[in-house]
Amino acid sequence: MNNLKIIYMGTPDFSVGPLERLIKEYNVIAVVTQPDKEIGRKKEIKFSKVKEVAIKNNIKVFQPEKIKQDYNEIINLNPDIIITCAYGQILPKELLDFPKYGCINIHASLLPKLRGGAPIHRAIIDGHNITGITIMYMNEKMDSGDIIYQEDIYIYDEDTVGTLFNRLSRLGSNMIIKVLPNIINGTIIRIRQDEKRATYAYNITREDEHIDFNKTSREVFNHIRGLNPWPVGYSTLDNKKVKIYESKIGNSKKDGLPGEIINIYNDSIGVKTNNGEILITSLQFEGKKRVSTKDYLNGLQDKNNIIGKKFI
Repeated sequence: MNNLKIIYMGTPDFSVGPLERLIKEYNVIAVVTQPDKEIGRKKEIKFSKVKEVAIKNNIKVFQPEKIKQDYNEIINLNPDIIITCAYGQILPKELLDFPKYGCINIHASLLPKLRGGAPIHRAIIDGHNITGITIMYMNEKMDSGDIIYQEDIYIYDEDTVGTLFNRLSRLGSNMIIKVLPNIINGTIIRIRQDEKRATYAYNITREDEHIDFNKTSREVFNHIRGLNPWPVGYSTLDNKKVKIYESKIGNSKKDGLPGEIINIYNDSIGVKTNNGEILITSLQFEGKKRVSTKDYLNGLQDKNNIIGKKFI
């Protein structure tokens, strides 16, 4: 099976783990990733981590702007199988139908739940207790192909997007290596997805980043950790943007309006929610560095001056 010709498609850091495992154990003949981005005011060119791994291993890299129009170089390499993981574009039918063993996707949810581009963020934000990885055959619709194999993992209260991202990436890396021989020898039983059970994990928008304290404490808690460490949830206080990185669910039943600071603790700020209190423990004011709330409070001349102020 070392002669198997694999083309791998992926872009974000999440895609790196499965690629590295495939490079170690199989013959990855090319990598396809999204075009390079210009970053910051200096517009420096930034490669995806997937591209960096490919270059390090002397593997061809293709970066089509629109793969639906620019896929001939991929077909010319005559791959036996295409494996994708968070690539970022939907493949055309001509490409999907070409490889002998099909096009396989590694998706970070238990399909048909959470189809789309932000399944890890949405799993936490939506309060799921369980998520996982699905290995699936691809078709022309987003994340709707037949399921090959799934494994689940528990989402802990301590999880953020960052920690869950790492755990799922490792799981996906192990699963593709485990299941690939069965895909090649034809012993896979394809499971059609139940369209009635499908839900969607749309990409995070700027509006999604705003923390709404009119929600319950649990919902606010999930929202904050579901955006940490990227893109990070925010609110405003005294007309200044405040990024909110970490929180805990509080116990206070003190009256107040949602978003109002109702308590000051040694290491946190108690903010009123729809049904109680959320304790903000790590934050970043506009133009400042990220700090623990304890350090922020220690820097105030009078901590009680912020009681009654409101996050909006």
